[in-house]
Amino acid sequence: MAQDLHFTPRGIHVPLVTPFGADGRPDLDALDALAHSVLDGGAAGIVALGTTGEVGALDPEERAAVIDTCARVCRRRGAPLIVGAGSGATAAAARELAALAGRPEIAAALVIVPAFVRPSPEGVLAHFERLAAESPVPLIVYHIPYRTGRSLDAATLRALGALPGVIGVKHAVGGIDQDTVALLGDLPDDFAVLAGDDTFVSPLLALGATGGILASAHLATDRFAALADAWHTGDIPRARALGHHLARLSTLLFAEPNPAVVKAVLHAQGRIPTPDVRLPLLPASEASVKAVTEVLAELVEPV
Repeated sequence: MAQDLHFTPRGIHVPLVTPFGADGRPDLDALDALAHSVLDGGAAGIVALGTTGEVGALDPEERAAVIDTCARVCRRRGAPLIVGAGSGATAAAARELAALAGRPEIAAALVIVPAFVRPSPEGVLAHFERLAAESPVPLIVYHIPYRTGRSLDAATLRALGALPGVIGVKHAVGGIDQDTVALLGDLPDDFAVLAGDDTFVSPLLALGATGGILASAHLATDRFAALADAWHTGDIPRARALGHHLARLSTLLFAEPNPAVVKAVLHAQGRIPTPDVRLPLLPASEASVKAVTEVLAELVEPV
């Protein structure tokens, strides 16, 4: 598949967990099956090496194997692949992006706002301006201030969206604030806002977001896809009903540090070989798995 230089991310994209086998290594066959299953469920695409994939706990060879596996699935399915990348140092982030060259399945890179460094908004803009100029793939800004320590206002996000090569933002500010409303009310041309806080995907879609990157959509993928479709087609009663039910699910899935609960439920469903996460994360409690299972059984149908 040829690379789409005008890719606009829409719909629900699933940031895949990295399944681990009994030997503690990534189970690439399970990852392959998981990728196919979420695409079968209606996901618009998948994300490799996101926070949900425990990217910080993977060594370079494991990261490369995850990208290879996800790219192979996306090539077969004609689906877009987004790959997580980025660093607190601009030069290091540029090297990570350069390594994505020559992979037509990669539609975009999800690049976090520099964490811990706390650059000024002007510094963040300069960071992404350089990365966008050098990157072989379009960029989606990952704005998650409660992890990075740097909040960006609507004006700065608009300035980022106006940069050539920056096509969207994964918006995860922990709620819907004034800047969220201001941004969605005045977007740059061809700039996508993707919900990144799973619990708030429905109201963000109602305000004009084009989709979401949602760990929760490993489960009930068809419901999340139906939610996005309902808001985009104006089926408000259906969208509201789905949104309320899925918000309950997402709240429970994030009751413990992500992706522990998601992995535990996937394991309970027989979709991955173990529920294991790597330290410093700990396995999810049985109570969390039980609560999620009960809510899944009560979910409204997508049609």
